[in-house]
Amino acid sequence: MTHLRKMMLEELERRNYAQTTIECYLRAVAEFSLHFRRPPNQLGPEHIRQYQAQLFGRRKLAPSTVTQHLAALRFFYIKTLRKPWSIAETPYPKKVQRLPIILSPEEVTQLIDSALNPFHRILLMTLYATGVRRAELARLKITDIDSRRMIIHIQGGKGRKDRDVMLSPTLLEALREYWRGLRPKPTHWLFPGGRSHTGNHPISPRTIWNACENAARRAGIRKKVHPHTLRHCFATHLLEAGADLRTIQILLGHHDLEETTIYLHLSQRHLNATASPLDSLQLKGKVAQSE
Repeated sequence: MTHLRKMMLEELERRNYAQTTIECYLRAVAEFSLHFRRPPNQLGPEHIRQYQAQLFGRRKLAPSTVTQHLAALRFFYIKTLRKPWSIAETPYPKKVQRLPIILSPEEVTQLIDSALNPFHRILLMTLYATGVRRAELARLKITDIDSRRMIIHIQGGKGRKDRDVMLSPTLLEALREYWRGLRPKPTHWLFPGGRSHTGNHPISPRTIWNACENAARRAGIRKKVHPHTLRHCFATHLLEAGADLRTIQILLGHHDLEETTIYLHLSQRHLNATASPLDSLQLKGKVAQSE
C-alpha cells in the first residue's frame, strides 16, 4: 500500500465512511492515477477536467458514476492533501432523471424460476422479498433472521443506517430449505462466499449480479435486469397492492420521502386511476377520409 493510499484510507476510516464507499473512493483515485501514469498528488485541476471528459466520452459512464469519481477525487485533494478544490472548475454533471425498469409479477416469477442453481434462486427470492440492496444482501448474518417476530434486521445499510424489513413466510421456508442443504453449516454469514458457499467471508456483490443476469438470460427477459431491479419491483408491487408511501420509504431505508415518490410513476394502479382526457371527448365513430 502506497503512502498516499494509506493516508486517504486513514482519513476515510476516521470519518467512519462505509466500507463500500471506502473501496469505491480508493479505486477511483487509483484509476485516475493510472490513467495519467503519475502519482495523484502530481496531478491538478487540468488533469481532472481532462479525466472527467474521458469518463463521459471514451468510457461512456453515467452521470451518477462520474459524480462518484469526482467525489472521490474531491475528498482526496481536500481531506488527504489539504489542497483547495474549485467547484467552478470541476462541476458535477447534471443529473439525468430516468425511471427504473420494472418487471411484472409474472416476469419476476420467470426470473426466479430460471435461476442457474438453488443458491442463485434463494438470492433472487431474498432480493425481491425484502427490497434490500445488493451489498446489504451480501452482508446478511444468520442472526439477522428473526423468525419469532418475522423480520430481518438490515445492519449498517446505506448511510450506516439500520432498519428492519418483513420476513415473508415463503422466504422463511425457502431459507430453511437452503440451510438444510449446507454442509458444513456457516457460523456467521447467511450467504457465505468460498467454494460450496461455506467460507468465513460473505459472498461478493458480483455473485449477486451474476445470479440476476444469468436468470434473466435463461428466462428470455429482454429488459435490462440487475439486482436493483428487484428492489424497484419490490417497492412498485407493494404500492400496487395498497401499501402507503411512508411504509415503503421505511422498508427501503430512504432518507427522504421524495426518493420514494418515484414509484408513483411506475405503479399501474396509480397510472390507471387517472383517465386520459382523450377518453372524455365525444369523437365520431369514423374519421372522414379525404377525397
